[in-house]
Order: sequence, then structure tokens, then C-alpha cells
Amino acid sequence: MSDDTAQLTPQPPVPVPGPVARVSGDTLNSGIPVVPPGQGAFPPGPQDGPPAQRGASAPQPSASASAPASPAPKKKGRSKLMLAAVAVFVVTGGLYGAGLLMNHSDVPKGTTVLGVDIGGGTHDEAVKKLDAALGDRANQPIQLALDGKQVELTPAQAGLSLDDQATVRAAAVSDYNPVSVIGSLFGGERSVEPDMPTDEEKLADALERLVGGQGPSNDGGIKFEAGKAIPVYGKPGNQVNIQGAVAAVDAAYRTQVETGKAAPVELPVVAADPKVSKAEVDRMMKEFAEPAMSGLITVRTDTGQAIPFSPEKSIPKFVSVVADKDGKLTQKYDLEELRKLYGTTFDGVMVTKGDGTKKPLSVQEVAAAAGKALVGKTPEERIVTISTNPS
Repeated sequence: MSDDTAQLTPQPPVPVPGPVARVSGDTLNSGIPVVPPGQGAFPPGPQDGPPAQRGASAPQPSASASAPASPAPKKKGRSKLMLAAVAVFVVTGGLYGAGLLMNHSDVPKGTTVLGVDIGGGTHDEAVKKLDAALGDRANQPIQLALDGKQVELTPAQAGLSLDDQATVRAAAVSDYNPVSVIGSLFGGERSVEPDMPTDEEKLADALERLVGGQGPSNDGGIKFEAGKAIPVYGKPGNQVNIQGAVAAVDAAYRTQVETGKAAPVELPVVAADPKVSKAEVDRMMKEFAEPAMSGLITVRTDTGQAIPFSPEKSIPKFVSVVADKDGKLTQKYDLEELRKLYGTTFDGVMVTKGDGTKKPLSVQEVAAAAGKALVGKTPEERIVTISTNPS
């Protein structure tokens, strides 16, 4: 063997990064290590780059991936729905505008009160229509049932009324509600509630005056008969419940105005003790009634006219006792009956007043003198003289 030929000496394999699949034997006769599949013979150096930079061809996108997506076709049904909505809006707006243009009246067309059409005209015309249709109902007396009897209550005197002016004012407010405006073109109605104010205090007072002395209760008092005064002591019983009666009458009046008729109102009653106590009757007997009927009284003037009143004939005709709302008894004089009793006795008697003027003697002045004489305890005190020229 010549010197040019060197003996091949086995070399250690070049290390490869990562796990390396081994084959039978770490070396071959050539001394070149076996390279695992998918890797180069040597690890990439700094000059090496990714395969694409080294000239390797990158995978090309497919035609289907690179082409832009075509827009989905429009749905024809959606377009038709939009057109229909626009058409409805235009038609509705036109009808609304037409309704506003056609309704220039004070009271909008189609306005009713309890079924009475008052719309389409001026305020005064609406008031006349309302009064013509409901005036009789509003002024009709209300029938009241009390202790088996019927009595009438006049609405105007009891604080009950239909305020047609206020009702029309409320109805004259312009209604811009599209339903109402468009409805007026097709005969639609707009109902307005009537204004029916109730003066409860006035109604309660009217009921008290109406049922006074007509209720089933027996209250205390004093009777004046020929020559004597008789005490009357009250007993428990029933009396009209005024507050309940106010509510019942108010409801009946509204029904009467709304329908044109109403059943008689049965006034509610409640159990109650006598308003005038026994002690009050005894007090009034001692302080007034017994002295009043104790003897003759005389009323005269300083000009010589005079007239007597006796407990047997005259005094019981013009004297009485009444109870106030608190159950207190007071005396009362019937002026008309007193005038009849003295007749022409004081005709021509002139009394000088505080301002210097002279006027005929009044029945009130005679009653005041009689009242003073009635409580007199001596014969002298039971004669009272009226001065015609008081200083």
C-alpha cells in the first residue's frame, strides 16, 4: 500500500440536536452518521433561514380561499314588509292631519256627556245642548223616605248641581290623541264625565232642617199649655244619621242626572240618646218656663198704650222653647202671633232711635219687653214700659 493511501479510521458521529432515531450501529464504514428522516445532515447555522427564505416554495392558497365571498341575495319578503309599513304610516299621518284640519270647533267633534253629543260647535252651543238634555234631571226634586213618609229635597237648596259650564270647559280641551282625532272622521266618540260638585255642608244643613222634628226619636223639651208649663223628658230612640244621609242623597242625585230617575232615598237612622238631657229640661223649667207661666204680664209705652198677656190664653200662643244643636234649651217668640195678639194697640207710637230718627214701634221691641216681663218675680217686675225717647 502506498503512502498516498491513508487508512480510514472510524470517526465519532456528529451530534444532532433533539432525539435521534438510531439504526443498527452508531457508525457506518464511511464514518458518516445516519440522519433521521426530516432533518438535514447538519444543524442550521446562523446564515440559514426558514425554508421560505432559503428558496423553498411556500404552499399556495387555493382559489376558493383567495376569492372574496359573494353577498347573500336579498330577501324579497323583507322589502315588501318595509313598503307596507311605510304605506301604513303615510296613510295614518294623512288621516291624522285631516282630522286636525276638520276639527276647528271649541268642543271637538264626537264629544259626549252622559250620552249627549255636545261636540262640533262653540262653548256656548255645547252649554245649551247640555242644559236642554240634562237640565230637567238636574233640577228635579229628590224624594226622601223618612219614618214611613216621603219628603222632597230641592237640589239647588241643598248644594247639589250639574255645573254645565265647568263640564263644557273640560270637554273643550283639544284632544291630540291620534286614536281620537282619526276616530272623529269616522263617527268616533269621546266621553267626558259631568262636573257635579256637592256642597256637603250645605246638604247636611238642608237635611237637618228637613228632618228636624220628623224623626222617630223623642227628645226632651217643654210644653206650654193653658196656665202651666209641662216638662218633657227625652227617651232613647233613633235619629237620622246625617253623614250617612249626605252620602246617600249625593249618590241618588247622580243617578237621577245620569238616568233621569231615582228611587226614593231611605234615610239611614242610628240609635241615639236624647239630645236634651233631663238636667237641661229641669234648668229651663226653673229659670224660664215656671216664671213665665206664673201670672199676668203687661207691656206698655211711656205714651200710655198698654196690653196684658195672660198665662191661660195669650202667653202659650207666642212663647215656646227650642233646643240648639248642642242640646241647650232657649226661649223663642212667635213674632207673627204676638203681632196678632196686640193688634192696633201700638199704632202711631214712634220711637226715637240712636241716630235721632223716629220710627214706628216694632214687633221686635214689643217681644223684648214681653220677654223681660215673663221672668219677673214680682207684680211690678211683670210690667215693662217701653221708652219712646231713650236717652
